[in-house]
Amino acid sequence: MQSVYESLAERGFIAQCTDVEELPKLLAGRQVTVYCGFDPTADSLHLGTLVPMMGLSHFQRAGHRVLIIVGGATGMVGDPSGRSDERSLLTDEQVTANVEAVKRQLAHFFEFEGDNPAKLLNNNDWIGSMSFVDWLREVGKYFTINYMLAKDSVARRLESEQGISFTEFSYMTMQAYDFLHLYDAEGCTLQCGATDQWGNITAGIDLIRRRRQAAAYGLTFPLVTAPSGEKYGKSAGNAVWLDAKRTTPWDFYQCLVRQEDREVVHYLKIYTFLPIEQIDALAQSMQAAPEKREAQKALAFEVTRIVHGEETAREIARAAEVVYQSEIKDLSDGTLSAIFADVPSTEVATADLDRGIDPIELLARTGLAKSKSEARRLIKSGGAYVNNVRLTDEVTINRSHLASESFIVLRSGKKNYHLLRVTSG
Repeated sequence: MQSVYESLAERGFIAQCTDVEELPKLLAGRQVTVYCGFDPTADSLHLGTLVPMMGLSHFQRAGHRVLIIVGGATGMVGDPSGRSDERSLLTDEQVTANVEAVKRQLAHFFEFEGDNPAKLLNNNDWIGSMSFVDWLREVGKYFTINYMLAKDSVARRLESEQGISFTEFSYMTMQAYDFLHLYDAEGCTLQCGATDQWGNITAGIDLIRRRRQAAAYGLTFPLVTAPSGEKYGKSAGNAVWLDAKRTTPWDFYQCLVRQEDREVVHYLKIYTFLPIEQIDALAQSMQAAPEKREAQKALAFEVTRIVHGEETAREIARAAEVVYQSEIKDLSDGTLSAIFADVPSTEVATADLDRGIDPIELLARTGLAKSKSEARRLIKSGGAYVNNVRLTDEVTINRSHLASESFIVLRSGKKNYHLLRVTSG
């Protein structure tokens, strides 16, 4: 059976490792306690932070003990890693609200009961009570300015016009102390994170070595970037959020199903738990019939299922298959309104729908036809549709045409859509 290190390496998770000789042996020989931190800079995690979440989940599935840290303290300061400018400081209230939101999201991705439960912690519980003098004596004493200046995250900012504030300059000492605290309190010897966390991770390893004369290890996962080369995230302004209120499940699915061929196999390995053999088969199908986009559909379905649940993933996948190709029916209001978010809409009363509405009148009323006479010609020529089904002279629009709880979809020609929103009255 593969060790977790071998499995992660095979799936392309391992970008950097502090000890490529010792760590694989350690992980293969016994249970290791591993942690990863997530700063609550927003009230939702996103596609970029899903990478370390998936990596950490592989550790738990392999029997290792997992600690998930929400940065209630570090989130008040802001990590300069991977940034070219200073973060805007959040208020206490914002951080508190974000911590609770992020904790709720993380709880969906890990097992917190059973024989090997994950543990969710907030670093404000051990940092928040320390005074500035305590910090200087207990932590700052073990970091030289030369050491901190040599870190890439600091060096890059020093070269910029804006520079770096003392607040963000101190961030690495906070993350390093997290590792020391977790080493003492939880026996944690391995920290994971994205590649932009390398400097912070190695700072923690160095602090443990100096304070406890003990070995600790670090592992980084690759940053997933947008086609522009920027990492997905709040700072870059291209975040694909895990919260359905921020990014609808439909938009989430569409982002994944539109991925280019050169990225999709890598994403299948990183973002799903599909066996490597199945991913290899999808890669072969992509080579044989790229127009079918089977790999992209598998990616979109699996990640949507992990983030939003099986039922939502199935509905979105079905909607993606039928909405532009066959009859639109049996969808939820949420899915249908997300699909046609940019489409104009018109309200119709339930009472009118129960009596039946002349489609000629509707086409003219919604602007899909300029007049009733044009609407008649449109229907006669076969260019008018309800829920993607061609309208005829005999059809009257009624309750049976509801494609979801409250919507009916009208279309003229190939691309001109209009939503009918059914309201009580």
